[in-house]
Amino acid sequence: MQQEIVVYELGGSEEQRKKRERGERERRFPAPGPVTFRSPDHRRPPYATVAGHRHEFVKQDLFTAGTDTVTSTLEWAMAELLHNPKALQEVRRGLQQIIGKGNVLEESNVTRLPYLQAIVKETLRLHPPVPFLLPRKAEVDIKIHEFVIPKGAQVLINAWAIGRDPNFWEEPELFSLERFIESEIDVKGTNFGLIPFGGGRRICPGLQLAIRMLPLMLGTLIHSFDWELEDGVTPQSLNMDETYGLILQKTQPLKVIPRSI
Repeated sequence: MQQEIVVYELGGSEEQRKKRERGERERRFPAPGPVTFRSPDHRRPPYATVAGHRHEFVKQDLFTAGTDTVTSTLEWAMAELLHNPKALQEVRRGLQQIIGKGNVLEESNVTRLPYLQAIVKETLRLHPPVPFLLPRKAEVDIKIHEFVIPKGAQVLINAWAIGRDPNFWEEPELFSLERFIESEIDVKGTNFGLIPFGGGRRICPGLQLAIRMLPLMLGTLIHSFDWELEDGVTPQSLNMDETYGLILQKTQPLKVIPRSI
């Protein structure tokens, strides 16, 4: 288990990094401060630095993890709402009451919109963007309940199946916002019935970006437009088939028509 303090320097190109090393000032953007992680083990060396090129990979991971999960989940959320018009009406009613017609949804408003938050959670439960979480490998033999995982074994966690487990969820195939209203369950890795981003030290690096952007973008789409399915498609006939890959996608991309409210 990594114990050292790791110092990252996030932001900027290779040329900008070299300028900072030479002490040259940026004209418009100040150099970002380092991100540090403190170690509880003071016997280990105090610092471990990341090689210059590696922080680029960190940035790429953050950007990719945050954007891919957001775009996939937004499509599924809109599909589920159009497939369940009553849920769409409920969240739109809440937006009109809290935000008001013609006003812009702000991030600070999200905590006052329980149905909007419930849509995000219910969508991530039914359609986790990464159905199989990133693999883990056991460093030693370990026993979890009656199961023994031998050293070196690779473990894949099926977040899709966990989100539809009838032992944890009542009517798991049903899209129901009420299951999250006045519920403390969240997607941050502490409730093991809902782990679309994983958990622990290896939790998805895009989690914070995703949970900020998803309700804001989804709420803006719902509040700004009246959405209709393309001609000939009804809520009941809307194709909700899934295609499995690295990202869980709709087999048929969602096609909708925005109308002015």
